[in-house]
Amino acid sequence: MTQNWIAIVLVFLGLFLFGGVFSLVKQGLRIGATVCALGAVLAITAGVLWW
Repeated sequence: MTQNWIAIVLVFLGLFLFGGVFSLVKQGLRIGATVCALGAVLAITAGVLWW
């Protein structure tokens, strides 16, 4: 189970970053939202692959 903690943290980080994407889109900061979305996709992908 200790190996899965990193995967859980990465998936949680990805979901947190997706929340940031919605916030940045509402503020009209499209470039920041794009960068944040890229980080979210990478974090969730890494978490799933780590699992």
